[in-house]
Order: sequence, then C-alpha cells, then structure tokens
Amino acid sequence: MFGQDVSSVMEPQITDIAILGAGAVGQLICHQLHSAGLAVGLIARESVSTSEATDWQDLVFCPLPSTDADTDSVSYRVPKVSFDSTGLQQVKLLIVCVKAYQVVDAISPLLDQLSPQCHILLLHNGMGPHLALAPKLQGRGLSLGTTSQGVLRQSRWQVKQTGQGLTQFGHFTGPALPQALRDGLLNAIPNSEWVEAIIPSLWQKLAVNAAINPLTALHQCPNGTLAQAELTQTITSILDELVEVAAHDGIALDRQMLGERVYRVIELTAANFSSMHQDVAHHRPTEIEQINGYICDRASAHGLSATTNAQMCQAIKQLSAITPQA
Repeated sequence: MFGQDVSSVMEPQITDIAILGAGAVGQLICHQLHSAGLAVGLIARESVSTSEATDWQDLVFCPLPSTDADTDSVSYRVPKVSFDSTGLQQVKLLIVCVKAYQVVDAISPLLDQLSPQCHILLLHNGMGPHLALAPKLQGRGLSLGTTSQGVLRQSRWQVKQTGQGLTQFGHFTGPALPQALRDGLLNAIPNSEWVEAIIPSLWQKLAVNAAINPLTALHQCPNGTLAQAELTQTITSILDELVEVAAHDGIALDRQMLGERVYRVIELTAANFSSMHQDVAHHRPTEIEQINGYICDRASAHGLSATTNAQMCQAIKQLSAITPQA
C-alpha cells in the first residue's frame, strides 16, 4: 500500500494518477500525492519488465528545513507505468510536468493508450501548449495549473523543496475533472486552490515569468538584481505590452497589482536563479517561445506590436545560439 517505506513488500496495484515529466516539479508533486495516500505513479518512457527493479522507482525527497518538525529526507517508492503497458488504460488523471515546448510531443504517443475518460492536467511555465493540445484530446477533459512552489533537483531521483508557494488549478475544456480527484489534489498539495477562471491566473504567472526569466538569463544574475533602477523601464514595458495583449484576449489585468506582484517575487526570491537562467547556463533549450513569445504571438493575432517582448525573444535565441544545446 502507499505510505509504506521502500522496504515494504510491493504488490501490483492500479495507478489512478500518473505523472509525465519526472523533473523537479514532477517529483515534488509526486511526493505530495504519495504522502497523502493517493495512488500515484510515474510514466516511464522505457519498457517496464516484470522485475521489481524496473516496475518501481525509488525517490528521495528533502523537505523544507523546520524547527518544528523532522526535516530528514524521505525515501519512498512509486510504480512506473510504461508507454506500452495496460496500466496506462487505468490512469484517471495524467499530470504533465514536462517543459512547455515538450508538451504536445510528450503526450501525443500516449493518447491511443489512455482511457477516453482520462483527464489531463498541464502544469508548466508559460502558455500556448493548451491551445495546440486541446484539439488532439479526442474529447478528454483538460485542466491547467500553475505552481510557485520552490524545488531543486539534487540528483536524478532526489529533490529538495526550497520554498513554499501557491498552486492553482482550473478547468479549461472538455469534461470536468471528477470531484474526487479534484479534492485529492487540493488535500495533498499545500496551499493549493481550485480557480474557476484559470486563464487570468495563468496570465498573472506569465507576467512574472516574462519579466524575470529573460532578464536574469541575459544579465546572468539572480532574481534580486532586477530590482535595480536601470532595469525598471524594461520591466515596465514588458508588463505594459502584456496587459494590452491580454485585454485584447478578453482578460482584464490590474496593471498596478501586476507590477507589485512582480517586484514582490523579485524581493522574495532575490537569491534564486530563474529557470531560464539555469537553462541558458546549462546549455538547455529555454521556454522563451511559451513565455515572452506567447505574448508576441497573441499580439500578432490582434494586429498589435509587443516590441520589448520580441526583443527579449530575439536576445535569448541569440544567446542560446552561441552555446551548444544539450
């Protein structure tokens, strides 16, 4: 049963919830769901044999330091579900935690294997994949989410939580997420909430990413450096363009509140390095097309210009082009 340690005897069981994308966020969500007693597993790209060594994945989670509780690392084990197994047909909720630019390619091979009733939840930075994916889902329900929980991957199967944060989920299209699964997510993930209008929440998160990610990557600096006066005009322009584009998409955003939120995140995460900074530093592809690029795409759709956001896209692409991609 779930909740037992890795030395427990494991019997085959149904995985109600599967996570696609076992990076830092995927492993954090996996730990939280597993700790709440939910039947959660990881999607394995390789074929899974009948031996326990490949049917299960051992993971290690390091919680936030606390003076009120034991902060020792937690070792646990969850099932692995392969692309070619019948286990995929029993999954009721697929949580997708891959990078935004990987979403459609990662999910497409699974669609013929998943149950027609399987609900899909996207949990990534940026926007755009939901529009490309929705027509491919063959009537399945699609929900969207965002999280500001801090987590760092220390090794392939070990993560450390580095900060608390808000996690929001909401319905986008198709059949609704069943109430039992919705309640399970909200009970398992600290400081999480269901949002009836999820798209405005995603635009707000997009604003934070659009202002912080490219500038920290271009200036090779931690988030706190963005509070310097010389960067104020660029951040202001990024946000002004975003608010105008969102308005043409039917999303009304409070410009003052948005600016305050961005600078609050800069202050609270002053010592942190953004995901785009890390991607550039480690010569990995970035999510620039799904962050500032999404603003540019929506601007173009409405006959608008988003000059500063376009400059951010071009600068990050040029920076990435001079370094080898992993």
